[in-house]
Order: sequence, then structure tokens, then C-alpha cells
Amino acid sequence: MKYDREGLCLSYDDLGDGPAVILIHGFPLNRQMWLPQAKAVTGAGFRLITPDLRGFGESEPGTGVYSMDTFADDLIALMDRLEIKKAVVGGMSMGGYVLLNLLARHPDRIIAPCFIVTRSGADDEAGKAKRKAMADDVRAFGARIAADIFAKLLFAEETTGKKPEMVAQVSAWMQAANPVGMAGGLLAIGDRQDYTPLLGRITMPSLVIGATEDRAMARENFDILVSGLPHASNCMIAGAGHMVNMEKADEFNACLLKFLQELKDGTASGCN
Repeated sequence: MKYDREGLCLSYDDLGDGPAVILIHGFPLNRQMWLPQAKAVTGAGFRLITPDLRGFGESEPGTGVYSMDTFADDLIALMDRLEIKKAVVGGMSMGGYVLLNLLARHPDRIIAPCFIVTRSGADDEAGKAKRKAMADDVRAFGARIAADIFAKLLFAEETTGKKPEMVAQVSAWMQAANPVGMAGGLLAIGDRQDYTPLLGRITMPSLVIGATEDRAMARENFDILVSGLPHASNCMIAGAGHMVNMEKADEFNACLLKFLQELKDGTASGCN
């Protein structure tokens, strides 16, 4: 499905019926990464919305400067279009940065946040410089420059050996990414603010999902989220890397659905 936002054509999937759940993809991916969750979430009685952020997947890149504000405002526009007042919102990696922006600027639109292999802190100056250099390379030489780097970080060693078809599929998504969107996303990530001070003010039930073999996100980021959020449940999924929702889909879905069901029943308390 598609919608118009400031002259751009942005894409999303809208599946099932029931309380709304929005899942935001990571960098440099697209909404197809959530296919392993579609049947489980909708089958449990929830409505699943998975957008392609501008410049990613089937969403047009436009010509403007990207920021977390821009990505977040696109999602608010989508919620308005779909007449969704509030939703459970989950964000993976870069999607988690968008989620934190939503929590800072539009907390009234979120029932509960789900933080998936992500972090609350900002890049240091060295990290910002590295992202800018990669963005310049992507503009000059194409998406494959970044795709090849990220392909080495996204999967656990076991997944690389046992599920080469999954690795190939995700690599193909990244290599096909729009260079304009990829470069814009890199700069937006580098410019994001430190949301760690916000965590203590997020009073709704929250879920934090980590992966033991994550090579892209250090364990300390999971710990900061779990300890900083006043009402956080958490799952650390063994044997999974950064693509935890695909690598260990059954374990991931069980964790997510338990949290969603507790919210639906009114029993979610943030206790593990």
C-alpha cells in the first residue's frame, strides 16, 4: 500500500485486525524484514503495520535532508491516514532511534514501546565522522559499499553457516537500497540526539529485546535500556545476531506476543 507525504510516495503493509502494532525496520533494510512476524502477530488478533521509511524499500527518497524528526513525522502522518490514534510501536536498530524520537515528541500516540537490538545513546564525534564518510562513499559508488560492510555485522556466525539463503536475501535487500535514501539515513543516524535521559520518563510498559550474538549492538546498550526504563520487560535471545527477528523468529515472536497479550489483557507491569 502507498500514501502521499509532502509529495513523496511512501509504502507500507497493513495486515490483520485488532489493536495496532507498528514495526519500524532497521538500516539499511525495509519492511520485508518483518515477514516472519506477520502471521504470528495477525493470528494473535492484532493489526500489523510495517512501513518503509522514506528512501528505503519501495518508499521514494525525495531530495530533502533526512532526520529522525522526518522519519517520525512520516509515521505520524501514516497513523493519521489510517485513523490510528495510538499504537504499540517497535523499532529495530535505526527503527529504535525513530521510536525514541516519537516518544520524545509524540508520546501520546504510543501505547507501549518495543526496543529491538537498539540503543538510546548518540554517536560520538568519531562515529559521526565515520557515518558521514560512508554516506559520501555511498553517493559516489552506490549502495553496495555500505551493504558489504553491514552484511558482516548482521548475523550470528551460526546463522551464516546454517541459513545462507537468509543471509543472501538480506544482502540482496541492502544492495538494492536507494543510494540517496541510504546516505540520508546514515546522516540522520549520525545526527540523532542522546535519548538516554528520556528513558526514566517513559512510564508505560516497555519491552527490550536483545541478542546474545549481536555484532552490531553491544550488550551494554541492552542493559542501559533495561535499567533506565521504569517498567521494562526484556528478552535476551540466545544464538541470534542483529537480525534476531529473522534468525530466531519463533523465540522472537513468543517474546513479542507475550508482551502484546499482557497489554491487551491489562496485566503488563514491566516485571520479567
